[in-house]
Amino acid sequence: MYSAALLDHFQNPRNPGEVENPDASARVENPGCGDVLELSIKLQGDRIADIRFRAKGCVPAMACASAITVLAKDQSVTAAHAIGREELLLALGGLPASSGHAAHLAIDALTAVLRKLSIR
Repeated sequence: MYSAALLDHFQNPRNPGEVENPDASARVENPGCGDVLELSIKLQGDRIADIRFRAKGCVPAMACASAITVLAKDQSVTAAHAIGREELLLALGGLPASSGHAAHLAIDALTAVLRKLSIR
């Protein structure tokens, strides 16, 4: 059973699409299930002014993609680096045990896009 928060993120995704002229973008895939998540980021100073996602996958993967953008938006790059799986799960009201891969995908995508910022 999915939580109300998870279903809300799935049915009403926040920050879908791509950032125009992003400062960084990253794409990660889960080869086991085929889920794909792309994140793009635009900075204003050291803060994430805009973050958007494009995803293909199961209901939890889509919800995690939406939730990770909400958690990271308006944060400093340093604060966004500190976002972890537990914070994501709390924002979604939990995930079924069989859907843990969706949280990992979202965290991996955020880590990948933030790494690209630090090497630009």
